[in-house]
Amino acid sequence: MWLGVDVGAARKGFDVALVDERSLLELRGGLSVADVARLAADRTPVLSGIDSPRSCAPDGHTAREDERELSRRVCGIRWTPDRTQVQAGDYYSWVRHGLALFAALAAAGHPAIEVFPTASWTRWSGPRGAVSRATWSRAALARLDLHGLPARTNQDQRDAIAAAVTARQHSAGLTETFGEIVVPVSRAT
Repeated sequence: MWLGVDVGAARKGFDVALVDERSLLELRGGLSVADVARLAADRTPVLSGIDSPRSCAPDGHTAREDERELSRRVCGIRWTPDRTQVQAGDYYSWVRHGLALFAALAAAGHPAIEVFPTASWTRWSGPRGAVSRATWSRAALARLDLHGLPARTNQDQRDAIAAAVTARQHSAGLTETFGEIVVPVSRAT
């Protein structure tokens, strides 16, 4: 099975999805770093996909080169500045929370990759265009053909599922990397 995590700041917590080859096995929200680490220890996923930067830009830079390349080749992405900027503002509290999760999983020996669900949805369904993000990702989720999906999902849940499916595709060699960011090469299998 594979774990996917949509990262929010500490107050909101993480949305988490567990998938196997065909089904959504579990979908949870509001988890802490410790909760996700415990879930990874209990369920031992093959790989976790985390929707958060794994690192900050080099000192003095406003973005990582992998983000710039992904933006040129797949879809837009918000830049991750250097650690000084990430530590300074409330806006980046979700990035700090994601970095803490990467560190906790690494310390426990659980492999994790950085993913970007918007890039996954783009690769699976094409560019969003003028349609709303919710409509676009709902349609893309339906095309994943996963059993066990709830009748209704919010964007964070859909992104957690996309993160898990991206991790599954990475295990199968069906992804490409932009620096640390892992993106599907095509439709989910």
